[in-house]
Amino acid sequence: MKQKYVAALLSIMVVVACSVNQKPVSTDNGTLQTGAEQMNKYLGYLKGKRVAMMANQTTVVGNVHLVDTLRKRGINIVKVFGPEHGFRGNASAGAKVADEVDSATGIPLISLYGGKSKPSKEDLADVDVLIYDLQDVGCRFYTNINALAKMMEACADNKKELLILDRPNPNGYFIDGPILDMKFKSGIGQFPIPITHGLTIGEFATMLNGEGWLANGVVCPFKLVPVANYRHSMPYTLPVRPSPNLNTQQSIMLYPSLCLFEGTIISQGRGTYFPFTILGSPKLEGKYTFSFTPTGIKGMAETPLHMNQTCYGLDLRTIDQKEIMQAGKINLQWMMELYRAYPEPEKFFDYKQSNQMGNIDKLAGVAEFKEQIKQGISEDSIRRTWEPGLQAYRAKRAKYLIYPD
Repeated sequence: MKQKYVAALLSIMVVVACSVNQKPVSTDNGTLQTGAEQMNKYLGYLKGKRVAMMANQTTVVGNVHLVDTLRKRGINIVKVFGPEHGFRGNASAGAKVADEVDSATGIPLISLYGGKSKPSKEDLADVDVLIYDLQDVGCRFYTNINALAKMMEACADNKKELLILDRPNPNGYFIDGPILDMKFKSGIGQFPIPITHGLTIGEFATMLNGEGWLANGVVCPFKLVPVANYRHSMPYTLPVRPSPNLNTQQSIMLYPSLCLFEGTIISQGRGTYFPFTILGSPKLEGKYTFSFTPTGIKGMAETPLHMNQTCYGLDLRTIDQKEIMQAGKINLQWMMELYRAYPEPEKFFDYKQSNQMGNIDKLAGVAEFKEQIKQGISEDSIRRTWEPGLQAYRAKRAKYLIYPD
């Protein structure tokens, strides 16, 4: 155990030693600045190098994509790797994304969500340094942290330099949910962490190294430009939607609670312009007055659950964002209420029938959550089963923090 702990500390030291900044830098006016916005911290490092980027529509400085900004400053961008939803962020959830050439710049775009999940040796042959700059939303089942791990593995395996430009975590103010039981490891859960992990991408990368979670236990030294003047408890409104169905700040804040419904027969509003803010099913007619009708929306949800059927349920759009922050936890009451209201409880968690993204065990990360809801166990009792794992995780997380809570 002691040797393992020492190895973890050495991994952290490798990361810190290679960081552009070890602490959040101060700015003259004290305003928050993302890593990408602090160009004076990394432009000199990129000059004269062949640069690849892991980027999507959130990779911006102001209103301009970072790829365009860097090219105008003479940086040689040789290719861009795209995650789920693609480089421009217009592919539906789970949809395979093909390689292409960006029409605006002529830069080759290589998809890492479809045929392969990380760059090959050939992909990186003409690359000196790779930049990772994706906006995350701080949830285990949001796939950007998986893309981060694969990118770190590729850089370590091929001895390529990695630069991470950090961004705030809009759900970084709370840590909640069961720790993933690794027998449920999947594309929507790769690491033994809770549903909301309370880390930025930069901090999570440090944890990946320190805990030995990369494939074959490799360590990926990286340079990091932290967010300036940031703390986890700060509210942060994203300037660009992180994915097609997280199209409002409220949907981002409700996502940790509502994504669990993707393991049920209940629609979370995919196929409307209010995804992850409403819940419902045709089977709940007569039990709720609020209704909505999912339809096919290109780039958001082409074939949503309960397509062209009127759904009845809960409208959560009226919940104040400050109220969500003050609660500081995943809401279980909505799951418990809709399960009790559903007339065919044996079908409630039938994710195959519902054609959702994944089953509830993989989303929750544990088998007992589904059974707890079925048995009508109280929220307090459910949370008590999470607490030992959360307590151990909080202690682990503390070793990798760059920003104060």
